[in-house]
Amino acid sequence: MSVDTEKVDNVAGDDPHLKKEFGTVGLLFTAIGSIIGSGWLFSSLHASSLAGPAAILTWIVGTIMFLFIGLSYAELGVMMPRSGGVARYPHYAWGSFASYSFGWVTWLACAAVAAVEVSAVLTYATSYLHWLENDNGTLKPAGLVIAILMLGVFVLINFFGVKWFARINNVLVWWKLIMIVLVIAAIMIASFHSGNFTIDAKGGGGFAPNGIKGAMEAIPAAGVAFSFLGWRQGIELAGETDNPKKNVPLTLIGSILICGVLYILLQVAFIGALDPTHLAENGWANVGDAIKTGSDAGNFSPLASMATVLGMSWLAGLLYADAFISPGDTGLIYTSVTARMSYAMGRNRNAPAVLAKVNNNGVPWPSLIVAWIAGCIFFLPFPSWQALVEVVTSLTVLSFGSGSIALLTFRKQLPDMERPYRTTAAWVVGPIALLATNLIMYWAGWDQVWKMMVAVAIGYVFLGIFQAMDKGRAPQLDFKHGWWVLVWFAGILLVSYLGSYSGAADKEAGQADVYGFNGGILANIILTAVIFALAWYCQLPSERVNEILNETEEIIEEDEGKLASGH
Repeated sequence: MSVDTEKVDNVAGDDPHLKKEFGTVGLLFTAIGSIIGSGWLFSSLHASSLAGPAAILTWIVGTIMFLFIGLSYAELGVMMPRSGGVARYPHYAWGSFASYSFGWVTWLACAAVAAVEVSAVLTYATSYLHWLENDNGTLKPAGLVIAILMLGVFVLINFFGVKWFARINNVLVWWKLIMIVLVIAAIMIASFHSGNFTIDAKGGGGFAPNGIKGAMEAIPAAGVAFSFLGWRQGIELAGETDNPKKNVPLTLIGSILICGVLYILLQVAFIGALDPTHLAENGWANVGDAIKTGSDAGNFSPLASMATVLGMSWLAGLLYADAFISPGDTGLIYTSVTARMSYAMGRNRNAPAVLAKVNNNGVPWPSLIVAWIAGCIFFLPFPSWQALVEVVTSLTVLSFGSGSIALLTFRKQLPDMERPYRTTAAWVVGPIALLATNLIMYWAGWDQVWKMMVAVAIGYVFLGIFQAMDKGRAPQLDFKHGWWVLVWFAGILLVSYLGSYSGAADKEAGQADVYGFNGGILANIILTAVIFALAWYCQLPSERVNEILNETEEIIEEDEGKLASGH
């Protein structure tokens, strides 16, 4: 049974109250602005300390991985431009249980990112405002108040709609692009020691002092993967762009390539500018000490501290200013995206209807308030920016995996639906994208994976509560089509437990450590193949997909009527 594409566009598309006000530049800049957040301010230091000069390889591999993940969504984002698409595509492919699983993970990760970015702002500011954070990176009472207020400002700006959001973001992204190019050029001109890339450093020398394993571990652990997560805005806001056919693929691919090149050049500049004498005597693990300018300054503000050491106080001043602008802009974007995710879950009917309510500006304002509350919870005493980033990265990357499979199942489920953009070699792109997803989580280490799965389990508790309380509205779970998700989650847990990546600071996470680097890659290839086969087997029949896509407006009107009557 083929899908009535005209009916899908008119009825099962996004909420008609959402405004189509993201143009080409607006959507692209939203993704770039989301990518260039706090990651570029910290990741060069953390990647160098974990991988040495091989951090360059870390960024290259990370860029390629996210290109494949992004490509797997390009066709979906144009074929079905939906706000909160990462949560809604699984709903169409496997039903409510699958969509809730990925929606919960995605929402949780997005809610945390805004808090991470605010944390980054305060971490940089602590270099000269010592009353904001404790020595271990947790917030002091005054810092907590400021953090909560900053999140409130993000909510307020988003409340007035996409047009105001896009105008502010476009200006901030131009600043961020100019700043990162300026930093790369200034550092390279001021100091560049080519010998640093093969130096005989204490504790391990050469290009890869910790081997390829260390370089790959740095992808999640150093904030490299975190620095790329913003590409998703091309999907999450696809329902609010005026030309999805053009804007979505351009945003997905363009944002990753542009930012990937900039990140690689920044890493080259950072390594080349380090003092070779200090590296030889202290090694890459202590690289932060080489750029300290005061008490712990190298840990709080690495690029600004490096600029100061190189005698460029003017650049340090700009970087301290940018430490408010870059993470602040990304936090602003993720506040919007978090609201769209809970909005999508409300539209999928596996979350309360109030989350899908929008104001006259086309903004899901109850979801914005929930995003603010969730973000504030993440300000609880986490030990550091880097520790929080690792958990957020694993959650977010997990949410991406369904798109690589849905790309292929939709080819069978929706063969007649128009595809204005068609992904080339989809049967190559999809599996590689899922493998990249599994590897990034694996390299994050057992200590992060088990915590991530605890968060997933909490989500299922909420699902049970919602199903029990709202039986009349909650959709059928389609569990017989979504059970493969549980197998995938269990597989991730098992492969990580048997692997050699702990992710724990003391490297004693209680895992089995059965196989090494190559064995871990093989285990993830097997996991990828098994999950692809199960997900393909479990896909909803075309009739059921057609039913979901062609839900009538009466359902939406019913929810709005309940909200208006106070039920």
